[in-house]
Amino acid sequence: MKISALRLFNVKRFAGRGVAIEGIGDGVNVLCAANEFGKSTSFEALHALFFQPHSSTSGDVRSLRPYSGGNPLVEADIATAEGSFRITKQYYGGRCARVSDLPSGRLVAQADEAENFIANLIRGGSAGPAGLLWVRQGVTGIEKRSRSEEDSEKEVRKTLLESVQGEVEAVTGGRRMADIMSAAAQALSELVTATGRPRTGGRYAAAIETRDRLATEERRLAAEVAALREALDTRASTARRLAELDRPEDRQERQQAVEKAQAAFDQARAQTETLKAAEAGLKFTRERRDAIARDFKAMREALQKAELLRTTLGEAERRHAEASEKRRVTADAVAQARADADVADQQEQEARDLLARMDAALKARDASERHAALTGRLKEAENARLALEQEEARYAALKIDPKGVDDLQALEIEIARLHALEDAARPSITVVYEPGSVYPVKMDGTPLSHAEERRYDEQAQLAVPGVGVITLRSNRPVRNDGRLQQAGQKRRALLEMLGVSGIAAARERQAQGQKIAIEMQGLRSRLSALAPDGLARLREEVTAQEPPPVSEASEIKGEPEQFKAAYASADDRRKAARQALRETEPLQRAADEAFMTAGTDLATLRAEMAQVEAILGPEDDRADRQRELSEQLDQLEQKVQTEETALQNLRDATADLESVEAALKRARSVEAAAEKEAGTLRETLAELNGRIRAYADEAVEEKWRETVDSLSAASRRAAAFEREVRTLQRLSSALETARSQASDLYLKPVMSELRPLIGLLFDDVSITFDDRTLLPQTILRNGQEEEVDRLSGGMREQLSVLTRLAFARLLARDGRPAPVILDDALVYSDDDRIEKMFDALHRQARDQQIIVFSCRQRAFQKLGGNILLMTDWQP
Repeated sequence: MKISALRLFNVKRFAGRGVAIEGIGDGVNVLCAANEFGKSTSFEALHALFFQPHSSTSGDVRSLRPYSGGNPLVEADIATAEGSFRITKQYYGGRCARVSDLPSGRLVAQADEAENFIANLIRGGSAGPAGLLWVRQGVTGIEKRSRSEEDSEKEVRKTLLESVQGEVEAVTGGRRMADIMSAAAQALSELVTATGRPRTGGRYAAAIETRDRLATEERRLAAEVAALREALDTRASTARRLAELDRPEDRQERQQAVEKAQAAFDQARAQTETLKAAEAGLKFTRERRDAIARDFKAMREALQKAELLRTTLGEAERRHAEASEKRRVTADAVAQARADADVADQQEQEARDLLARMDAALKARDASERHAALTGRLKEAENARLALEQEEARYAALKIDPKGVDDLQALEIEIARLHALEDAARPSITVVYEPGSVYPVKMDGTPLSHAEERRYDEQAQLAVPGVGVITLRSNRPVRNDGRLQQAGQKRRALLEMLGVSGIAAARERQAQGQKIAIEMQGLRSRLSALAPDGLARLREEVTAQEPPPVSEASEIKGEPEQFKAAYASADDRRKAARQALRETEPLQRAADEAFMTAGTDLATLRAEMAQVEAILGPEDDRADRQRELSEQLDQLEQKVQTEETALQNLRDATADLESVEAALKRARSVEAAAEKEAGTLRETLAELNGRIRAYADEAVEEKWRETVDSLSAASRRAAAFEREVRTLQRLSSALETARSQASDLYLKPVMSELRPLIGLLFDDVSITFDDRTLLPQTILRNGQEEEVDRLSGGMREQLSVLTRLAFARLLARDGRPAPVILDDALVYSDDDRIEKMFDALHRQARDQQIIVFSCRQRAFQKLGGNILLMTDWQP
């Protein structure tokens, strides 16, 4: 395959524009231009054309779209052994893919058939052979990358070498070894994944699952056996502790301790109330003293401040008068300049309106065409929205809360558990008849069978023939905490809220809703493609771009150039007037600021003077008021000292209320804890009796022993599979080792192609390839071995390009020629090395197409070859 032309429209920086690169021929083709010219954009567009489906919205496709939106279009002319073709793809709106015969223009394939045609050209997509030869800007192929990228490219290189190297069939590096390794890998993959974990659904995984399931069951049964033994021990200790708590002398001792602590607490609380009242009185006296002290201090400070303000007030009044006069003069000058500017603005506006009317008339036709296109897209979007609303209505009718369904299932389990617990806690009776007994015992009128266990609630009557009636009483409070009734009410309420009859109906309705939700997602995607910003926004665009009903071009006489000249003259006059206004406005602002500053200062001084006068009061009363405040302050100081002494005496006599309260709480907690523990122990005894009876009925010890035997057999089967996996892994490792030992012969084709290219750049240099990645690993020069990762950036990129040229020659030998495309791939090479690289490119281009994009115009001038140009293009 060879590329002869590339065209793109509305791609990245070419928003609303089309560009074309024509005349791409055999050998070396060079497009050299400055940064931001569109070279990398052309590379990415070409890459998307061959490797991204037209229906894709992946990151690589999104990056082609300009910031302003739109539908990227990419087109390329190619030549193959079957003929010449034109490949066209458009993404997003109007997405399509077409392949047409170039000489006749006949449509060869479209949509999915066109994608299949392109896939046959590149054979394997971006991970195929062609993907190895297309070098993006900044990527050498030798640097560290993700594991998936390295593995996919290694597989392509390996397949290519095996295909070309037909004569190695008899050695370990050929196809026979590949078949053996493939068979071993297939057998291993049936048991484990690539990471060594058991494969889901396989025999190994099933054996492990059975073993783990039996191990879990064994641990559960062992735990139940241990729980049964523990329950028996716990029941004995619980009964002993309950007897200790129920002794009458201990109950009376706990009650007397509570009464004594209560009396001490009441006395301490009364003393505390008296102390709080004394503290409040002292606080009030201190506040009065502090208030009088503040008033006395403020009056002395106000007298000093009044004397200072009288001196500065006169100077502030003089400055205010001067600023007012200056403000008036500058205001008159600004008013005149503003009037002149308004006249110039009006003249400029009239000229601009006349020019705008002419432009509007000329643009009306273009607006009409855009309006028709938007109207069609709006109709498609409205149809998609209608279908979505119909699906949403169906979904709303079937939608059910997933949390509600989970809560309903949890309630069903809880109700079953409560029924079992309640039945296990009821007392029971069993009668074992002697042989030959004729008259059975009746319980509440119903005969009792031999060894039958029958339960009752509060009491029951046994009628024994020949003896009488025996009354049985449980003498225990009825355990009716309401949990079962509450759970039943919650279940009925939840069923009513969900609108279903049971858990099965809820699950079925939930599955139907999920199916409709998937259909709704597809409709939303279509609507999003037609109207990315919503129907409302699309309608606004249709309304906004509606053309005017009548053209105004016939009503305006004159040429557009005359209107533009008149507008330019009026605009110059407006700018001159505005410049004169701008020169006078700073004077007015300065005068206004000076006036405001003087006024602010004067108002501030007057306000401060008024505040001081308000604090001092009438001048005749100031001396008497100052003397009165001094006397009140002395009296309050003495009163504070007296009340502080009395308060300290009360504190010394009052008991610590928190300590007394803590003693009362302790006594009450002792009594409450004893009662609570006794109640808990009674419930525990009942629960233990039920649990022991349940374990005994289920025969957990016998089940546990059977599970232990089954687990032993399952463990042996899993161990056998584990040995088989280790054997296959060891076999694969041995085969890989043998293959690596034959790497010299295995890599002979690529080394034969690479050796003359290396000789163009370096003297006495040999390269060692990595058996794992099939890429250069080390070089040997001047007797010194060096890792490729430690080489300079320039030498790494040179090795990368030469290696790709070698693989390109192997592809051509295998009947799969593909162009080599380099996007700024030689950015670190010095002047001497880059010329040698140019020689290598021309050497390989004898029967190979090479396309080079670069921004280094001066350096790549020496490359020669077919010079490409980027021209405007309209699809």
